[in-house]
Amino acid sequence: MAESTKLPKDIFAVEVPNHELLKLAYDSYLANARLASATTKQRGEVSGGGKKPWKQKGTGRARFGSTRNPIWRGGGVVFGPRGNENYTKKLSKTAKKVAIRQALTVAHDAKKISVLPYEEKVTGKTRDAVAFLKQFKLDRKVLLVTSEKTPELMRATNNLQEVLVIRANYLSVYHILNSDHIVISPQALDIITAWLGKEEA
Repeated sequence: MAESTKLPKDIFAVEVPNHELLKLAYDSYLANARLASATTKQRGEVSGGGKKPWKQKGTGRARFGSTRNPIWRGGGVVFGPRGNENYTKKLSKTAKKVAIRQALTVAHDAKKISVLPYEEKVTGKTRDAVAFLKQFKLDRKVLLVTSEKTPELMRATNNLQEVLVIRANYLSVYHILNSDHIVISPQALDIITAWLGKEEA
């Protein structure tokens, strides 16, 4: 879909020598969203095992002092997750901006980006949002980039599973690459231009 607003070339038409930085930014987003929720118990934390399974000598079997030994079923876990792992991956602000510019360029080259004044037409009704999507043939995964998440906009799109609303200054490589259509409002475009323009690089 051709946009009526001219997109700045220093943001939407930059050089993308390779996809290495895009991959780093994509993985960084996923890693920073990962929760260290998995935990395991070591042998000292597993219940039971206070009694020696069998006597030390005379049975012909190997000596054992506890059934909570890690090599036994029901025993402790060796080197398992403890719930305090740090999976975050740091990416500098400059690298992050370059990666977002590259992602926007890739999306623009694929003709996924449109600039439409949808913020002015939001009524808060889901049927109006559906009508807007049908009017411009926006199907599958749609990313609405807005200047502000208003209650009306969120109410109109909350029940649309394939529509994601995100503020312009929270754009990420992950959201851009995972969208089939990216609709940017003129107000959001001004924010993106001020944030990612050459003077901010």
